[in-house]
Amino acid sequence: MNRLQIYHILYRHNKLRNRRSPIFEQNMVAKVFVGIGIAFTIIYLVFFAIILSLAANESSWIEGYELMFAVLPFILAIDFLFRFVSQQTPTQLIHPYLLLPMPKDTCIKSFVLVSLFSGGNLIWLGLFLPFAIMSVLFQVGVFNTVLLLTALQLFIMLNSLWYMLCRTLINSNILWWVLPASVYSFIFMPWILNDFGFFCEIYANGGNLFTNNNPLAWIGLLCIMTSLVFVNIKVQGHFIYKEVIGQETKRLKSVSEFKFLNRFGETGEYLKLEIKSIMRNKNVRTSFIMGTAFTLMPSIIITYTDIYSDSFSTKFWLVYVFVLYGAITLIKVMSYEGNYIDGLMVHKENILLLLRAKYYLYVALLLLPMLLMIPTLFNGKYTLFNFISIAAFTAGPCFCLLMQMAVFNRQTIPLNTKMTSKGTVETNWLQVVFQLIVMFVPVVIINIFSLFFNETITYIILLVIGLLFVIFHEIWLRNIYKRFMTRRYLNMDSFRT
Repeated sequence: MNRLQIYHILYRHNKLRNRRSPIFEQNMVAKVFVGIGIAFTIIYLVFFAIILSLAANESSWIEGYELMFAVLPFILAIDFLFRFVSQQTPTQLIHPYLLLPMPKDTCIKSFVLVSLFSGGNLIWLGLFLPFAIMSVLFQVGVFNTVLLLTALQLFIMLNSLWYMLCRTLINSNILWWVLPASVYSFIFMPWILNDFGFFCEIYANGGNLFTNNNPLAWIGLLCIMTSLVFVNIKVQGHFIYKEVIGQETKRLKSVSEFKFLNRFGETGEYLKLEIKSIMRNKNVRTSFIMGTAFTLMPSIIITYTDIYSDSFSTKFWLVYVFVLYGAITLIKVMSYEGNYIDGLMVHKENILLLLRAKYYLYVALLLLPMLLMIPTLFNGKYTLFNFISIAAFTAGPCFCLLMQMAVFNRQTIPLNTKMTSKGTVETNWLQVVFQLIVMFVPVVIINIFSLFFNETITYIILLVIGLLFVIFHEIWLRNIYKRFMTRRYLNMDSFRT
């Protein structure tokens, strides 16, 4: 079998992998909602294309193709962040092929090349294509417009390669976040050092170079893309070999026994399990650190800047800061426990105790965003009552919804294996739907109530709803437990698979 035949087989497997997944049927409804979300995303991109086109047509100092390149750094930064939700790295996709008698570098090369031409890389055409038709086509002609669209699409593909490299390195060590942060900081440095006009002027020159078919610009772009392809192949091959073959030996460490939790009986024992799991297991710890970091960053931005001072933004970021821990980590409830699900099923109501301990832990973690946001009390952006109401609503309906995933999560997430394992976000689209609900629906509810009541009454309603869910948490936790036990054999079989 030659290399081209292997590439063809791997391409077919890549297309069929989700359909062959044991959780395929469970994801069908969620995929419909995600499809609707993608459709709305494209509609929004078309809407922004119209706005940019109107701005370009009315401007006397910048051409259409220059304007698109002026905003390209923002597009690439947004695209990079959203890939963490949807795009897998080749090191994750290669896992089923590790024991097969086929060259591993061939698998990696195949998945790297296939990812360049995935459908996700075409979504931005919803912005590029309408804008080019409205503001570039009749100005520079068909050929130059095609050149512009080709260049923009190549930049999106370049961003895909850049994401693969960064995601692989971040999976190996969370400190690698410094790399993309440094690169994007450098990209936006002209704005920081001078002003926004100077920033736009620098990147607008890229529109001139590519639209007017400057050969050096095209050669430079293609060289960077080729270099990133080879770097990805080498880096991901290195980490696959390191993780599968060269596991390093670690020295045993003593861990606190958390005796202060003994007073809570069996629930306290499961609280210890949760805390020790975060401390001892690489993937759980990384997820917890990411939740902390993503809670800390918007808290600092909201506290010390006026970037998000309009009515919608202040409400959204307040909700976002409080629900983020749950949206990142609690949404995966039972996925890590799938590694030892048989042990949990030994005694009656073990799962209920586990769910209760998780709920108590994440309710306690709501103190962190509240403490981080204290400075906003002094600048008048929020009040203490706002914090208490949103915290109660998060601990109530939001956590109740996220913990429903205990019934629907059926894919085990390895505790320590990172490079060759596959996370559940990429396949369990129900997680994505629930995450979007807890981040956006509370803001919609606040805005709807604000139409009929003043701010105080609105937050009182949120507080009451949240407290009702918190007070009666035993009822809905037991309901989740009973539904899990009804389908326990199906879930256990999927965890083992």
